Amino acid sequence: MNSSRWGSKLGFVLAAAGSAIGLGALWRFPYMTAEHGGGAFLLVFLLMTLFIGMPLLLSEFIIGRASQRNPIEGFEYLGGKKSYRIFGWLGNIGVFLLLSFYSVIGGWILIYLVIALGESINLIQIDNYGAAFEGIISNPLYAVIGQGVFIFLTAFIVAKGVQEGLERASKVMMPLLFILFLIVIIRSVTLPGAMEGISFFLTPDLGGIDSTAILYALGQSFFALSIGATTMITYSSYLGEEHNLTQSALSIVLMNITISIMAGLAIFPAIASLGMEAAEGPGLVFIVLPQVFGEIPLGFLFYILFLGAFLFATLTSSISMIEINVANAIKGNERKRRSMAYIFGFFVFLAGIPSALSYGVLSDVLIFGKSIFDSVDFLVSNIMLPIGALVSTLFVGFVIDRRVIMHQLNVDKTSSMYGFYKLWMVMLRFVLPIIILIVFAVSLVG
Repeated sequence: MNSSRWGSKLGFVLAAAGSAIGLGALWRFPYMTAEHGGGAFLLVFLLMTLFIGMPLLLSEFIIGRASQRNPIEGFEYLGGKKSYRIFGWLGNIGVFLLLSFYSVIGGWILIYLVIALGESINLIQIDNYGAAFEGIISNPLYAVIGQGVFIFLTAFIVAKGVQEGLERASKVMMPLLFILFLIVIIRSVTLPGAMEGISFFLTPDLGGIDSTAILYALGQSFFALSIGATTMITYSSYLGEEHNLTQSALSIVLMNITISIMAGLAIFPAIASLGMEAAEGPGLVFIVLPQVFGEIPLGFLFYILFLGAFLFATLTSSISMIEINVANAIKGNERKRRSMAYIFGFFVFLAGIPSALSYGVLSDVLIFGKSIFDSVDFLVSNIMLPIGALVSTLFVGFVIDRRVIMHQLNVDKTSSMYGFYKLWMVMLRFVLPIIILIVFAVSLVG
C-alpha cells in the first residue's frame, strides 16, 4: 500500500497536468499544426482529446486509485493473476527509455537558457543559429553535461517525496508556466502582421482536413496526455477516495488543451510577423524562435521567458517518469525514496548517454537507418506507448470487476452518471482499442 498521498486535489491535478504537458504540447504540437492545416488540425485535436483522450486517461486513473499500488503490483492486484505484472513492467521500461532521450532535450533547453542569458548581457553572440545548434548537440561535453544536470534536477525533486517534492514543485512551476506563456503571447500577438498567424492557427479550414491530419491529431491527443506510460496510474495511486476522478481527468485535459493553444499563440503570430515558417521540433525551438525573438524589441527577454516555460513543462514531465520507477522500487516505503530517486536518475543518465552522443561521436551508429536518439524515440513513442494505452483500455474494459469501476466513478444504476458510465465502457471495450490499433499501424509505417 502507498503511504504517500497528495495534499490536495489541486496538487494532484497540477502534477498530473505537468506530467502530460511537455514536449507533446510545446515541441510536437506547433509543428504538427503547421504541417496539417492550422486551425483545422487544432479543431480535430480538440475533439479527439476530449472524446478519446479523456476516456483513456480516466481508465488509467481507475487502475491507479483502485489498486493503491505501483503499476506492477496494481495490475496483479486488480486482475488477480501474477502474469498481469508484465503490463506494469512494460510501462516501467517504456518511461525509463523515454526519459533517457527526453533528458537529452532537457539538457539542450538548459544550455540554450544559459546561452540566452549570456546573449542578454552581451557575453555571447550568435550569428547563425542553425550552425550554433548543430555545434551544441554534436559537442560531447555540452550534450552529456546538459543531460546530466537535467536528470539531477529531476531526481532532486522526486527525492523530496509526493507532497514536498512532486506537489510543491508542480504548484510553483505550473502557474509560472501559464504566466510566462501569457507574457510571451501578449508580445507575440501585438506584433505587426501577427493577425495572419492568429488566423492560420484559430480559423479552421474544414476543406484542409484529410485522413492523415485526423490520424496525426488522434495520435497527438493521447500522446500529449501521457497515456500508455503508466505515469497516470502511478500518480492516481496516491489519490484518496474523496477525489472525483472524472472531474480531475477533465481538468487535466482542459489544462493540456489550454497550454497547447497558448503554445500556438506564442509561436504562430511571431513567425507570421517575420515571414518565417514553423520548423520541426528542434529547429522550431532552437533555430527559428531565437531568430524570431531576435527581431523584436527586448526579444531576448521574451525568448528567455519562453525557454523558462519550456523547461518547467519538460521538468514536470520528467519528474513523473522517474517517479514511476521509484514508486515500483520503494513499494510504499518512503524511507527508501531519496536513495532510489538518485539511483534511478544515475541509471537513466547512463542509458541516455548514447542518445546524447548520437549527433556527435556516435552519429555514424544507425539502427534501421535511424540515429540512436531517433531509434529510442521511435521504439517508445510508436510502439511501447500505443501498446500501453491498449493494455489499459482492455484491462479496464474486460478484466477489472465492474463493481470496482463503478465504485471508483461513484456511480450506480440509479445514478445520473450511469448513462455516461455505460457509454464509456462501450468505448473502452470496442471503440478505443480499434482506434489505438489504427494509430499504432499508421505510426509504424509513417
